[in-house]
Amino acid sequence: MLKKTISFLLVALLCQFATYNADARQKINTLHPEPKIINIVNFIRDIEPRDPNITRDVLYQTVVNQIKLMKQYHLGGTFLLQYDALIDKRYQDLLKTLPKDQFEIGGWWELPQQLIEKAGIQWRGKYSWDWHSDVGFSVGYTPAEREKIIDVYFTDFKEIFGYYPKSIASWVIDAHSLNYMYDKYKIVATANCKDQVGTDGFTLWGGYWNQAYYPSRVNAYMPAQHASKQLPVPVFRMLGSDPIRQYADGRTVTTLEPVYNHAGGNEQWINWFFQCFSGDLSLGFNYTQAGQENSFTWEAMRKGLELQMPIIAQLKREGKVRVETMEKSGRWFRESYPLTPATTFTVSKDLPGSNKKTIWFNSRFYRINILWENGTMRITDIHLFNENIPDKYLENVTKSNQSFFYTLPLVDGFQWGKAGKPEGFRLMMNKDGQEVPIHGKDPVFANVNTTTARATWPLENGSLEIELNEKGLSIKAKTNAPEDWFLDLYVAENAQTAFKAVTEAGAKYEFDGHTYLLKATQGIIEKSNAGGLYRIRPKGQRIVLSMVDPE
Repeated sequence: MLKKTISFLLVALLCQFATYNADARQKINTLHPEPKIINIVNFIRDIEPRDPNITRDVLYQTVVNQIKLMKQYHLGGTFLLQYDALIDKRYQDLLKTLPKDQFEIGGWWELPQQLIEKAGIQWRGKYSWDWHSDVGFSVGYTPAEREKIIDVYFTDFKEIFGYYPKSIASWVIDAHSLNYMYDKYKIVATANCKDQVGTDGFTLWGGYWNQAYYPSRVNAYMPAQHASKQLPVPVFRMLGSDPIRQYADGRTVTTLEPVYNHAGGNEQWINWFFQCFSGDLSLGFNYTQAGQENSFTWEAMRKGLELQMPIIAQLKREGKVRVETMEKSGRWFRESYPLTPATTFTVSKDLPGSNKKTIWFNSRFYRINILWENGTMRITDIHLFNENIPDKYLENVTKSNQSFFYTLPLVDGFQWGKAGKPEGFRLMMNKDGQEVPIHGKDPVFANVNTTTARATWPLENGSLEIELNEKGLSIKAKTNAPEDWFLDLYVAENAQTAFKAVTEAGAKYEFDGHTYLLKATQGIIEKSNAGGLYRIRPKGQRIVLSMVDPE
């Protein structure tokens, strides 16, 4: 009888303990419901022909120091090997010593001479590593050549490390290559460059901003809308973009990269960025990528990394971020999302000296950016996604040293505005016979559900409620807001836009041979009389816009 009583008490205590743990987990999830994920990714080259002072030994010692610093702060990460580094025994021996539960070894998809020639293809580069798009990247080779190159790399990688790489990343990569890598070798994660215009010959503009997405089977840069047309490998966006300044001047580099003294190498900027990243509200999850390629050398990146790593380690200890490999993040993404999720990146407080606030919202149908500055609001960016539009390199090759990946612009604040001063939809009203910007206070961000974010904007009178959902947005005036308000789409003088005309169906656009519409399911789209491209007026104090092309 005593044994039964003790057993019963033990079971009761265990149940109570399990309940307590569940409650504790629930409280933690309530405090930090959306994961904030950091991948520390360093990619490795074995040659740097652009600077004779950057020797093979300088490149190798850079990686040695990166590993030392990461271990000092108990931070794991991902090292990606370009083929010339893959076949260098020094890197093989160094990376094989890393704990497999903390570090990942994968592939960096720039294509040096040794790899191309082993695949039986003539080398066209000036150096044994040539960084131009038509030589050093997959978009410069035919689909059949790409498959040969992939087979060589993956075969040699397995011979050296005993398994196929699970993560492959590159500044740019085409859909055919990603399909082949997944279908034959089952890669788990990939990454491409941040959004930028022309930097180093690469243009990626209008895509799923930051975060991660499932690409269309025919377009590595375009998120898919349906599972049947998506490649089930998440594409993570590289480099940790400044959510305000990187977009405002898309030809600059304002990122977490530690070699840039105005950003990832600047203590004030670093503290601000990680505060926004870990502390501000996000929908779904928030993501950033730290690290640096060894070509920049240790001396150039040391200061920035030594500032960043202790902050990342502290955030990890506090449970505010997860620091993991790309492979682990890729597997989590697959387990969590059958389709590309809706996500946000918000900034509630800018750097000292600036009062800007912003929200980036992404879904599998579109992306949008809203910017508040000096008490006014504008929609600086809207791009639509269409899984049926192939990328330029699905079957073709680039003939120049540049490559281009685009989506469908409805509003392109940077390219249709001025550098540093993006244009877009201005929120206006009629007051005393004049059209003037609406003024208000700081916006308040909230998550409505797993697919919808809200920004409530208190005005001088009343408020506006902006809801962003997977397929569009709603702007509603509430409680004594202005009666006569509207959106006007402004662009810089002589800007080359995709807008064509206002029609009965909506605002008509054409880009790269594709025609599409912005539709108002509530509200009126009409010509503007004040210098904008066109105007959207509310109906019943509400504007509802559809962002689907097509469903």
